[in-house]
Amino acid sequence: MSAVRVISVNSELGAGTRGSGLGFDAIRVAAWTKGSRYFKNHPPTIIPSNNDEVLDDIETAYAVKIHYIVEMYKRIAETVVDTLKAGNFPILISGDHSNAGGTIAGLRMAYPEEKLGVIWIDAHADIHSPYTTPSGNLHGMPLAASTGLDNKVCQINQPEENTIAAWEELKNIGGIQPKVGFKDLIFIAVRDLEKAERFILKQNKVKNYTVQKMRETGTSFVVEDALKRLEHCDRIYVSFDVDSMDANISRGTGTPVKSGLYESEAFQLMSAFAKHPKVCCMELTEINPTLDNKKNLMAEIALEILEKVTLEIENRL
Repeated sequence: MSAVRVISVNSELGAGTRGSGLGFDAIRVAAWTKGSRYFKNHPPTIIPSNNDEVLDDIETAYAVKIHYIVEMYKRIAETVVDTLKAGNFPILISGDHSNAGGTIAGLRMAYPEEKLGVIWIDAHADIHSPYTTPSGNLHGMPLAASTGLDNKVCQINQPEENTIAAWEELKNIGGIQPKVGFKDLIFIAVRDLEKAERFILKQNKVKNYTVQKMRETGTSFVVEDALKRLEHCDRIYVSFDVDSMDANISRGTGTPVKSGLYESEAFQLMSAFAKHPKVCCMELTEINPTLDNKKNLMAEIALEILEKVTLEIENRL
């Protein structure tokens, strides 16, 4: 790979709270305020969104805005493929976490014969489907789409036919399903789970490094152990939701959860993963400046993560 390419995906259609589509702009403001030339040195690729469609009537209650999100997945996937084919390293800054499903689709489309590992740093597992979702919001479903799992054993909803058709299309983007196996998936800091999600993690023996456990063993152990568990994978994608951090820090996000990562822990994890030669793509998501009661702190932290991982990646390219 020759260079880092920043990709902005400001779609927030998968979230239940408005404002995460402004996350990228908030990070740019943080850079200007700091005097950072980051975006001057890394001019972003902007993927157009359909955010105005939040005003449309909800026709798919158990997968809100899914038809528009299918289109976003396709745009994201194509951009990721083009970035990788050009020999560059994609770093995505996305509105809500539903967009990560498009990123994963793009990675598999670019490397269809290779096994992809996923490190998901988040307060939530994001592995609901239209059959199990309590909210209908797609930012709780990207890993279900990527693993191809409906989890009908835990079904509580009866999705409409148009919802099911769109969900099947979402899962099949790129013509590969499943895109990620459960042995190829690692969670870090996940701590807010519904019953259906707990069932999946237990049934499939998915590793979750809790914040408490990480503090007992240290971040270095977590990084080394996670990478060892994924050593059978050809490439690794790291997705960082800012709500993985403690709620006292992450006020500028839609779903803050207490007992999360400290800033220093987030920096250590992301910097360490960025150094690894198999890591081929990273994503920062769910920064919502409209909810930040600490001025622009969430975006400032995201900028620092962005600068740190970019430095580590460029040092090895």
